[in-house]
Amino acid sequence: MATLPTLRLSQSLPSSAFLVVPSTPGDPPRVQGELAVPDGLLALEKAKGEPGELISVPQDGDVRIAVFGTGDGSAPALRKAGAAVARRAKGSASLAVDLRGLTVTPEGLQGLVEGLLLGSYGFTVKASEPAVLTDVTIVVPDAKALTASFTRSVAVAKATAVARDLVNTPALEKTPAWLAAQAKGLLKGLTFRVRDDKELKAEGWGGVAAVGMGSSRPPRVIEATYDGGGSRHVVLVGKGITFDTGGISIKPNDGMLTMKMDMGGAAAVLAALRVVADLKLPLKVTAIACAAENMPSGDAQRPSDVIRQYGGTTVEVLNTDAEGRLVLADGIAYADRVLDADVIVDIATLTGAMPIALGKKIAGLFTNDDALATQLEQAAASSGERVWRMPLVEDYRQALDSGTADLRNIGDPKLKLNGGSITAALFLREFAGGRPWAHLDIAGPAWSGAEDEELTKGGTGYGVRLLVTWLEQLAAAPARRALTSRA
Repeated sequence: MATLPTLRLSQSLPSSAFLVVPSTPGDPPRVQGELAVPDGLLALEKAKGEPGELISVPQDGDVRIAVFGTGDGSAPALRKAGAAVARRAKGSASLAVDLRGLTVTPEGLQGLVEGLLLGSYGFTVKASEPAVLTDVTIVVPDAKALTASFTRSVAVAKATAVARDLVNTPALEKTPAWLAAQAKGLLKGLTFRVRDDKELKAEGWGGVAAVGMGSSRPPRVIEATYDGGGSRHVVLVGKGITFDTGGISIKPNDGMLTMKMDMGGAAAVLAALRVVADLKLPLKVTAIACAAENMPSGDAQRPSDVIRQYGGTTVEVLNTDAEGRLVLADGIAYADRVLDADVIVDIATLTGAMPIALGKKIAGLFTNDDALATQLEQAAASSGERVWRMPLVEDYRQALDSGTADLRNIGDPKLKLNGGSITAALFLREFAGGRPWAHLDIAGPAWSGAEDEELTKGGTGYGVRLLVTWLEQLAAAPARRALTSRA
């Protein structure tokens, strides 16, 4: 697992560290602090004070110094700036960020903390570990005023790093049982249960059982609950396919290269629940991670099989590579029928069509509830994890009709409707029982092919920041804002 640097909030500079001092836009930029910058240096470097900009300042001695641009000082700008600083300081043992000359809001500090911690993240299984940044001090004039924001931001960033670790772990190690063991350690102190393959079959978790039966490493369903009181029970359901070959409907090799990340939804809900508990939010929140390995074998499900999902709905499986919706359907139906959820949100690396539609940085949001859509869109804007609301096109529902079962697991190609992400969302909606429900398709933003602002190559931990921000907002909302508006 990766190790993040220790982050401190202080009112004084440490004695020795790689020092960075902020600058704000201007011509040339205005250095916000007492740092002596040689005349003409910023103009020579064509500095603009934009976030992500770093200008080295020549000096005597061992302490290295740089000026970093902060843009408008907003959370997105400082998140980008923090990530750039963290990458520049990776070869240093310690880093000091002197903000005493800059007015920083709690939201701005949140962005900076996330940029510093997540930008310094790295995951490797090499025998020799590279040099990493181990200690970061953020220096402010009044630490007490920013302590609450700082503590919250560190908790969220660390949980995001945990989700990245879970995603980045090679699939050879990452069995459904391994994921359950990691979740148990992460969620220590909460109500916790793991269902094994025998229990899943006995209780009727037909989707999870069917997807996992082709693997020699049996499926698991992880259920954990934090009960902070309040009047609402939120259930988060995460897709936890620890490796996806496509099953009998096997993927080409190139399509499998990143499939260890197909449990990014499960990683997000488990890590988010840890933060919710640490923040002691006045909500009851349950996380359900439906974990299975989708493998081809003599025991695997076949195209044309009919399975029975949790609650009894029958599904004709016409493509075994459309497996994520099968495991999610069980979790959503359980949230409806047993947990009596007030709101259900599922999150999954579900369809290859989604990143084609929205690219690699934006998740698709589908929901049957306008109030819930607004809340998630607001949380996305605040957290920096973007979403775009997609339509639940009623005309497309006919594509899921089966002559053999209640539903088919992929849209009927004879209708030529396409819209694979939409039909997948319509499939999931069938299991929500009419409750307020949202589906986040994170097939694009769950994985990054390169370093990009606070993202590092590999798993991004997408969803942790978004879900925690939404749950904080929900916990702070008055009861009259209960989720009742339907689209």
